[in-house]
Amino acid sequence: MTEPRYPCVHVAVPVSESDVVSSVLWDAGASGLEERDATTMDRSAAEGVTLVAHFAEEADAVSAVDAVMARFDGRFTPTLEHIVGDDWKERWKAFFHTTRVGERLVVRPSWESHEAREGDLVIVLDPGQAFGTGTHETTRLVMRELERRVKGGEDVLDVGCGSGILGIAALKLGAARVVGVDVDPIAVRVTDENAAENGVAIEASTTPVEEVEGSFPIVLANIRSPILIPMTEALVARLAPGGVLVLSGLLAEEEAEIRAVYDAHLTFDAIERDGDWISLAYRSAG
Repeated sequence: MTEPRYPCVHVAVPVSESDVVSSVLWDAGASGLEERDATTMDRSAAEGVTLVAHFAEEADAVSAVDAVMARFDGRFTPTLEHIVGDDWKERWKAFFHTTRVGERLVVRPSWESHEAREGDLVIVLDPGQAFGTGTHETTRLVMRELERRVKGGEDVLDVGCGSGILGIAALKLGAARVVGVDVDPIAVRVTDENAAENGVAIEASTTPVEEVEGSFPIVLANIRSPILIPMTEALVARLAPGGVLVLSGLLAEEEAEIRAVYDAHLTFDAIERDGDWISLAYRSAG
């Protein structure tokens, strides 16, 4: 029996440009992304890293190679490679460890233990094939916004729910209800599983955001800018009067482009930064 072959794109880049190149790979359709260096994920100890982007389809991987070459004028040389067999699906767990995200939120992989201190809100997570471990800057930014903005009793809409981590965090912080939507049915399944593991419930589905019923005091969208921009009106329409919209998945260099669109609809409230990434918060009229 022939073992399965999975396409992936390898590209060596300086640490200072890893976030920008990563964003191009995500935009090209990567289903997962690893960052490897000589010290196994310690960015501060290496001059460069190798990004390994995984793709479901060979054609998407080929397109990603072309996209990196075009965006950076050939400065980087991505290569298309293949992983044979399924062992790699478990290998990434070696790099995902318990992480304190904010003052109270802690993300613990399901296969690790953690001695919580008083006041900790521990999220037990197995992201599986869905994005969101709490280690990526964009996820951390939104979780910190939730710590600041969830006062208790709010309904929350999480657009692009991924692993369900943001919705679980909102419920742990006191939100009354979370609705999560994602285009990927796998993300919906993983969200349901992770929510159950944490003793909470998220109303997760593949419902298009335009078809979500009702309005929400807090709306989250941790999605790349090429999707956030055409989604503007749908997100604004889901926001309750006086509500807060938190956008992330954004590189700092994209701030002007995003603000040019969203400032026309909502009142700018705050910007937060983590490395090369940002989150933007907006308020609707009360």
